Amino acid sequence: MWQIIAIPFIGTTLGAACVFLFRKQIGAKMQRALTGFASGVMVAASFFSLILPALNQTGEMGKLGFIPVSIGFAIGMLFLLVLDIVTPHMHTDKSEEGPKSGLKRTTKLILAVTLHNLPEGMAVGIVCAGWMQGNAKISYMGALALALGIAIQNFPEGAIVSMPLLAEGMPKGKTFLYGVLSGIVEPIGALLVIAASGLLIPVMPYLLSFAAGAMIYVVVEELIPEMSEGEHSNIGTICFAAGFVLMMALDVGLG
Repeated sequence: MWQIIAIPFIGTTLGAACVFLFRKQIGAKMQRALTGFASGVMVAASFFSLILPALNQTGEMGKLGFIPVSIGFAIGMLFLLVLDIVTPHMHTDKSEEGPKSGLKRTTKLILAVTLHNLPEGMAVGIVCAGWMQGNAKISYMGALALALGIAIQNFPEGAIVSMPLLAEGMPKGKTFLYGVLSGIVEPIGALLVIAASGLLIPVMPYLLSFAAGAMIYVVVEELIPEMSEGEHSNIGTICFAAGFVLMMALDVGLG
């Protein structure tokens, strides 16, 4: 279990380490490619690792089995929407200039990515909790597939966090540290969910779909706009497809 919980955090850490490989910043095409790839992985993980298991667990409800899943998904989307409203948050804003705005944008960037890592950690914790409680619809390999998929998408995310901080003039060691810290909420969120697993198992379909809704919100609100920003390019779309197929293969093959 501990290995599964740690895998997504390792992905973020490796991505943050990209500051030691590049001089100042990632090129626009590379950033679109990384963002598109992360988007594809998250969409596939949301569907194959979270929504499908949730639907399987509501099978005894027949044609009404979609209701708990729909409710959980909607609450997950709403949860992230509320957090985006009440938390200092950074959408791409080219209007901020000057040395004073650099720190402000840096702080918002760290908060934004840390916020978005929370539902990913919760998703891993929810799946691990289901497996530990003996849920027949959730396997160890399925939990491992989800953790690996999130780790894969966390790699470009870690780079996307740390590299802009480097471009702001921050030392490499400090940018790496901030990138790593942005991912620490994932194992914390997973452990909190697992600690409360005894209470959460009865509402597992709601929780699985909640995590899916939160992850899809991140994709729609943040990643896809970044993937499509600037001059038209197909690189983001191609990498989205690659990420989706890879995560689908991991989930089906391991789950």
